[in-house]
Formats: sequence, C-alpha cells, structure tokens
Amino acid sequence: MKRALLYLPLCLLTFTGGMALHAQTGVDLHIGASGANAKSTGESIETFGDGNFYRTPSLDGVFMDIGGGVMLTPRYGIGAEVSFKPRQSDYAGLAYRPLFFDFDGIVHPLTKAKTVVPELRAGLGWVNMKYYYNQADCNVFQGCPGQNQLIQSQNHFQLKAGAGLSFFVTPHVYVRPQFDIHWVHNFYDFGTNWVPQYGVSVGYRFGAD
Repeated sequence: MKRALLYLPLCLLTFTGGMALHAQTGVDLHIGASGANAKSTGESIETFGDGNFYRTPSLDGVFMDIGGGVMLTPRYGIGAEVSFKPRQSDYAGLAYRPLFFDFDGIVHPLTKAKTVVPELRAGLGWVNMKYYYNQADCNVFQGCPGQNQLIQSQNHFQLKAGAGLSFFVTPHVYVRPQFDIHWVHNFYDFGTNWVPQYGVSVGYRFGAD
C-alpha cells in the first residue's frame, strides 16, 4: 500500500505532463487535506469468532489529497485525484485504510476570472479498502514487535462530483477550498453509499489563461 501511494503522485505528474503538450491554457498540481464522512452500519461483529463482538465504526478522520488537472480550453479540462488516509484506523478489531481515486472532467464557468476562479468537477473511479490484522509476536529476544498483516483488499466503483473556489495569491499559486460528494457502489463497509468530503488544497498552475 505504501509503495502504491508513492507511485500515485508520479503517475499524476506523468498524466498532467503528457497532456500539457496539447493544453491551451495551463496545467495545475495540488496537494491538500480533507475530511470524509460516512455513517456506521450500526452492527456488532464477532470478528475473530471468540465470542467478543466489535461495533463497526463510521468513516471519518483526516485524508491527504493529491491531484492535477489540464485545461484543454479556457472552459473545459480533465484531471485526476487520489485521496487517502495517511494512517490506518480501527474497524471492528481490525485496522483499515481507504483510498479514493478518480478521473474527472473539469469546467471553469467563468473563463475571464483571474484572481478567484470557480471550478466544477465530475468523474468516476474506484474506492479501495484494505484491512489489516495487527498481531504481536512475542519472544524473549525481541519482545512484542507488532505484525501488520494484510488480510483483505476490495474495490468499489464510485462516481464523484465536486465544486471548489481557487483564490490566487500570486499569478500561479492558489488556495482552494473544495466540497466533493462520492457515490460508492455497494459500500457495505459503512451504512451509506454517499460520502461527503470537505477539504482545502494548495496548488500551482503552470502556464497562463
């Protein structure tokens, strides 16, 4: 998982860099933080078959966001974004880590805007859920080092829509608060298929409109 997260920013750079050859108005890259929420199923699970029941959690916490976009015309562009939890969280006695990935179409409804630029996005992708079992392997020589074993990885198709407002503090550097809504197919890990996400990112735009 950690290795995949290291490669994702490189993939985004390659993606945006290649499309920049055909772009007319510029390329942007951004990094930020956000919070995503989905309610719990409200169930209790006998995770280990030992008579102990664990309640399923809600999806929450801080996510890291990395993305980019290419404006092919002053109004329309394409982009991609990955959003993931930097740390694992507890899920009914296990540890889990979600990752959201999507490809988007981008619309800038106000093509003459320079300092404050509204942006609309919509696209599709997938959500990956990985589950881990943390087990202590104790001995007299090493004590009890933790073992983090991957026990399951599953993918869910998703649709995403979002809106943001880029505030350019220089001609190239911007700060963008953004709201996204994810619809995740068969997201049975949680009590809803709808996942709202609120965040803010800092970006850099190459080129000029």
